[in-house]
Amino acid sequence: MAKTGRYSALALIRQALTGNRDWPRVWRDPEPKPAYEVVIVGAGGHGLATAYYLAREFGITDVAVLEKGWIGSGNVGRNTTIARSNYMLPGNEAFYEFSMKLWEGLEQDLNYNAMVSQRGILNLCHSDPQRDAYARRGNAMRLHGADAELLDREGVRRLCPFLNFDDARFPITGGLLQRRGGTVRHDAVAWGYARGADSRGVDILQNCEVTGFLMEDGRCVGVETGRGRIRAKKVGVAVAGSSSRVMAKAGLRLPIESHVLQAFVSEGLKPVIPGVITFGAGHFYVSQSDKGGLVFGGDIDGYNSYAQRGNLPTVEDVCEGGMAILPMIGRARLLRSWGGIMDMSMDGSPIIDRTPVEGLYLNAGWCYGGFKATPASGYCFAHLLARDEPQETAAAYRLDRFRSGRVIDEKGVGAQPNLH
Repeated sequence: MAKTGRYSALALIRQALTGNRDWPRVWRDPEPKPAYEVVIVGAGGHGLATAYYLAREFGITDVAVLEKGWIGSGNVGRNTTIARSNYMLPGNEAFYEFSMKLWEGLEQDLNYNAMVSQRGILNLCHSDPQRDAYARRGNAMRLHGADAELLDREGVRRLCPFLNFDDARFPITGGLLQRRGGTVRHDAVAWGYARGADSRGVDILQNCEVTGFLMEDGRCVGVETGRGRIRAKKVGVAVAGSSSRVMAKAGLRLPIESHVLQAFVSEGLKPVIPGVITFGAGHFYVSQSDKGGLVFGGDIDGYNSYAQRGNLPTVEDVCEGGMAILPMIGRARLLRSWGGIMDMSMDGSPIIDRTPVEGLYLNAGWCYGGFKATPASGYCFAHLLARDEPQETAAAYRLDRFRSGRVIDEKGVGAQPNLH
């Protein structure tokens, strides 16, 4: 096992007095072994969390996590950092509330500063029917143990007086507030889980792209990689927007489309936005980072793509949504943008399940919700890999639900991934 040491105020003082020359490595850079008990393809947030919980909760440490690039190069470092559990349907709400509870204890669990900030998330409503829908959602949340507050117009004004309340087209009539929601530093989540998994004996193999699966008598027994063949008793795939391409190497076709989701950061500004705010009459969400930049996003790009970049019409659409509720941001300069590859499922909900290929397991279909689900996704996927049965909060995330008709259509828009 790696000797990572424990972060503390005393360790910080000691290192400061000695010129910060003796910090231990956060994780090792090992050579691949010929075989492992479990191989996880994808060292993003979900893959690393899976490895961590396999070791911590289930005592399985003979694990390798394979990443074609470097840790943080995928979606875990390309998102808007939001954590929330304001879902409505039974198949989703318990899972995301479980994830929220794991977020709340994550930094103490990992002994790592992931900058978990429960600053709240406010969903604005712009009509009476939308307010009724938010009341229903809030009641469903409370029935599942999550917190929810339905605010009237004046309640929203007290919280965010800078919003455009009197826009003739999109008047703000209220909002649904989850105070426990907020933001988390995305790359710190990856680093914290990597450090925690490595300290328990897990091998993290960067620059180790999977090029194929080893099959014997119809069973998956390992993977072919750019660094050689690696055998395993079980193989779990958690590669987000690359799920379709990777699983095609095993002869499987998934009910998933890949789309680009762009995110943006403005120049640094003085503190103005207290939490996360979402536009209810379009798709726009914004928060403010600790550095002062406004972090915001909106709809996915409409076309299918595996590229980590977007196009200008979507930039315009997102900025229009922001201007509708926050006209003042029109004076801010856009500093940078990036794109993540979203694995959009047919009902907008994820998949954590065994595949028809024995020994091969899948974690995919996260749509917009991948980052907020990171702790619960890792825990539930580890549970599935360790015990060959779903964890109770992820029991509905079956791969065959599209065939059986047991879909979890949170938005009610049908099998149109671009609308979820």
